[in-house]
Amino acid sequence: MLKPQDGPTRELVSLDGLFAFKVDSDNAGLREGWQNARLDTALEMAVPASYNDVFADKAIRDHVGWVWYERDVRVPRGWAGERAWLRFESATHGAKAFVDGVLVAEHQGGYTPFEADITEHVTPGGAFRLTVAVNNELTQATIPPGNITETEDGRRQQQYMHDFYNYAGIHRSISLYSTPAVYVEDVVVTTGFEGDPGAAGTGTIATGTVDYAVVVAGETAGLLPVRVRVLNASGAEVAAADGISGTVAIPDVELWQPGKGYLYSLVVEVVDLDGQVVDSYAQTFGVRTVEVRGTEFLINGEPFYFTGFGMHEDHVTIGKGHSHAQMVNDFSLLEWVGANSFRTSHYPYSEEVMDYADRHGIVVIDETPAVGLNADFAGFFSTGAKKTYGPEFVSDETAAAHRQVIAELVARDKNHPSVVIWSIANEPQSSEQGAREYFEPLARLTRELDPTRPIGFVNVMFDGPDKDVITDLFDVIMLNRYYGWYLNTGDLASAEKALEAELLAWTEKHGKPMIMTEYGADTMPGLHSLYEQPWSEEYQSAFLDMYHRVFDRVPAMVGEHVWNFADFATSNGIMRVDGNKKGAFTRDRRPKAAAHALRRRWAPLNNKKPQAR
Repeated sequence: MLKPQDGPTRELVSLDGLFAFKVDSDNAGLREGWQNARLDTALEMAVPASYNDVFADKAIRDHVGWVWYERDVRVPRGWAGERAWLRFESATHGAKAFVDGVLVAEHQGGYTPFEADITEHVTPGGAFRLTVAVNNELTQATIPPGNITETEDGRRQQQYMHDFYNYAGIHRSISLYSTPAVYVEDVVVTTGFEGDPGAAGTGTIATGTVDYAVVVAGETAGLLPVRVRVLNASGAEVAAADGISGTVAIPDVELWQPGKGYLYSLVVEVVDLDGQVVDSYAQTFGVRTVEVRGTEFLINGEPFYFTGFGMHEDHVTIGKGHSHAQMVNDFSLLEWVGANSFRTSHYPYSEEVMDYADRHGIVVIDETPAVGLNADFAGFFSTGAKKTYGPEFVSDETAAAHRQVIAELVARDKNHPSVVIWSIANEPQSSEQGAREYFEPLARLTRELDPTRPIGFVNVMFDGPDKDVITDLFDVIMLNRYYGWYLNTGDLASAEKALEAELLAWTEKHGKPMIMTEYGADTMPGLHSLYEQPWSEEYQSAFLDMYHRVFDRVPAMVGEHVWNFADFATSNGIMRVDGNKKGAFTRDRRPKAAAHALRRRWAPLNNKKPQAR
């Protein structure tokens, strides 16, 4: 699905702002047809934002079920003869969209876009009432999974198996946009280069190769010619071709590199028989290669060492709502600390985040929302211990939802040069009977959808190399480990031995590159100790330093992502005091001592692995 854009043949109207808002306390709205009349409410709610923390109302924060948004929208009068589209970047976790009471779109899944052609329902120059019902319920048939219980006094409670707060609402932008009757529906760009990889980084001797494939939609789509032009960052044309698919060469190509996000544009034009442009779409891309070779991870043929964080879309008041200012601030802090990468834990992030990473050369591990597929966590989060793979937990319905989120993630992010790994799940049960039968077709699907990138999943601490039965299906080993925190608590000497022993065991068993995708210790800012006491800032710094010593001694380690970039909100529980405190930064982005320690380690590395200590 292409991101909407303004262009020579298209217009884009943002629908962000304030909407009338109503909480469906009895989940009666769909049954009673609330979409057919004005919402009876005095509340207003901002889009984009989570609604949970905006109102001083516990019932709204804890609500389980549907909420409703409404506003009037005017269609530009110049859109006569054009198609009109309504697009949602995301609505968490399910949504139904209505135009003047008519259902035009519905979607399940809280982190990927969906849209509807509403041409037949609107009039250029006229207005319509947009009503959106959003549901935050998680079940065993959703990704991520959950279940709903009811208290003795009739209150519905959502339980889920992931350790971040289940924020809900319209978290990202809503757009109204136009296309011609015949339009570019999709573009796929795959790149490579010929020449010496070392010298290619200078952009002086390598020739870039760009394979492209275009899908054109509309009644006469197959009758109209298609041409493509490649423009460099200055807007100069450097290559061109005709046809809906082909390969073009870029002489003296400028590579997309970590820390230097050079982007080209593939301008796709559908033309009529007189050569006049019918539709035009500009797809940005970067020329780069990604490869796993033995225990190395290579970008443009050069070994790359990941430094950075697992992160969350999480801010005070707006929850998971996207904010351009806060996004820029987070990326500024990543640059300050010396991070070159991050993982979109545990769901696809906003498209604006991905675009920013492309432009600035930030490397991304792109992850689906498949978190919580683990019976051990079901018991931990008091939802009842179950067998993971079976009709009562990770069922055929779950697998279907999992296939959907993989397909939607790849469809959305396939052209982003910043994305170098698809992560299809976080901490699933990977040792239990049924795990291989569940994950083998998912791994195969991901490769079929995109054979150009390595794939992986993030391994949970319970399923070490002696138990895991699925890691051989993947290209990269990604591990979440907490020796010194959940195990060997406060005993960093024992934790160091245990960590190194496990990493060497993984190397011996699989011989693949390894990334530590989570390691960290909860830390209360301002708590200090002479004795590296858990929860103190000194302990967090010493904990990280111990892990780094081990990483430097294990040749197969190719990256380190600290858990977490910043403190974040979680569900209530005795394990969490005002959320998860493993951040190198506080929730309001003040650095803890660990952030300064990470800056001293990462800033001098220049994407290279440190020497063993």
